[in-house]
Amino acid sequence: MKARPFLAVLLALVLVVFGLGLCGWWLVWQRSALRLQRLPLVAPRAAQFVPRDAPLSFHLFSDGDQPLDYARAVAPPRQRRQAAAAVGRLRDGAFAAAGLDYETELRSWLASPVGLALFEADAGDAAGTPRRGGWLLALGSRDDDGARQFLQRFWQTRSLAGTDLQISTYRGLGLISGRGALLGQVPMPLATALVDDDLVLIASGRGVLEQALDVSQIPELNQAGQASFQEGLRRLGTGTALLQAAPGALERWLGLPLPAAADQRPGGLLLALRPEGRSLRLSALLGLPPEMALPVFAGDAGLGRELLAALHRPVSSLALVQDPATIATIPLLQPLLARLTGAADAAGPVPALVVGSDGGPLLAAARGDHWLLGTAADRPEASALEAALAADGLIAAPLEVDGHPLLVWTRLQAVPGRRDGRSGQLQAPLLGWRWQKGGQAWWGESLGQLDSLDGSETKGAGRLQEQLEDLAVPEAALQWALDGPRARDLLAGWRPWQRLTALAGGPLSEPVTGLALALQGEPGVLTVEARLDFGGS
Repeated sequence: MKARPFLAVLLALVLVVFGLGLCGWWLVWQRSALRLQRLPLVAPRAAQFVPRDAPLSFHLFSDGDQPLDYARAVAPPRQRRQAAAAVGRLRDGAFAAAGLDYETELRSWLASPVGLALFEADAGDAAGTPRRGGWLLALGSRDDDGARQFLQRFWQTRSLAGTDLQISTYRGLGLISGRGALLGQVPMPLATALVDDDLVLIASGRGVLEQALDVSQIPELNQAGQASFQEGLRRLGTGTALLQAAPGALERWLGLPLPAAADQRPGGLLLALRPEGRSLRLSALLGLPPEMALPVFAGDAGLGRELLAALHRPVSSLALVQDPATIATIPLLQPLLARLTGAADAAGPVPALVVGSDGGPLLAAARGDHWLLGTAADRPEASALEAALAADGLIAAPLEVDGHPLLVWTRLQAVPGRRDGRSGQLQAPLLGWRWQKGGQAWWGESLGQLDSLDGSETKGAGRLQEQLEDLAVPEAALQWALDGPRARDLLAGWRPWQRLTALAGGPLSEPVTGLALALQGEPGVLTVEARLDFGGS
């Protein structure tokens, strides 16, 4: 009987120790930068002040130091300082573009949320009232004193510089406005407000700020109150940053090539970013007209695996398309499909015709500057392309190369005459070939590509195949992976990446080691999964 009190005390001590350990682990996890990988997406507080028709908005669910701590934690030991410095330059450049110095003005008090919304001036609403263009910046504070002291210093420095301040009340909040200069900029209209003592709003003028306060009172008029916005957050699930773009902002701000026809243009975009180890994961929902829905996966999964296994050497670009003929009819995706299959840069029409005639699956690979396509032996057959190739001046002929019976296409062209008066000669450059191998057909541009398909040891597509598997969407209608050099070339021409590079004040592409992209769809929605890999061992 005496043992029972002892056991009860022992059990109580164990529970206390376990509880303390669990609380300690929870506190460490809450403060750890690694939690950025699993942040649940909720409607950001700043979204209450963003009008529902704002062209572009961005929300960050962390303070300014956590991204640096994360980069330092996951980077290889030799690259930790460089990784943190690169993220720091980008952070400082972004706040500097908004006219703020992070180290001296924000670091001591800034907390989540951090939000930015951009507005465009237009002719006006239904009542004829013109809307003002501009921007709105929302900054969360760790405590009440930090936000108040920031605003005090913010306007004190501008008042000493000769700015005339106007203090008023609007919807129960104190507003301060005037013409002042942000960091290193020309004086412009500015207005600020403090909401609940821990949220600072800075706007490009009193009118913009009043509009933000107006829409915050009516859920139907602000971003957070939109049912489609809430549903998008639920579907995306997790994220460290959130971006929403209206249809008109896709081309201007994000550099997406859009079709000219109004009925073929996409709807709004909701995009979530989150770190994933040494990678940056992107998940997005893009509205589409119902007639532009991507085909649902219904191809031969076995053939796709066989085509991947047929590659005996690593490649620099690898794509798997389930129904290229259908995707080729979607104007929004035509530029992407032409680029990943090599048709955009091809000297002849062969790859474009193969893509437009193939019901899939189709494998597109590249090593160097030459395209290589793999299809089923009968989808399409060579005879189905004869008329179109002949109309383009291509001549078909059989050719055997190292025991491989090929069908090749050439085009006769004259070489310019020589200076000595002799007439030019005719040449027949190779513009494409086809080799049937069992149930597969391979189409290429250079005879040297046959080495990638004929080997004694199967090595597959190397790291690129692993990148596609890491996306975890094998049923996607389109999958594309690029190695480091190809990924850096692609990013260099993308407008948002160029803007990020400008904000960072230096190149950001050197650490990029790969890029993978997958598209799948349903009626009215295109879902995008992408992964950008950084660093090394």
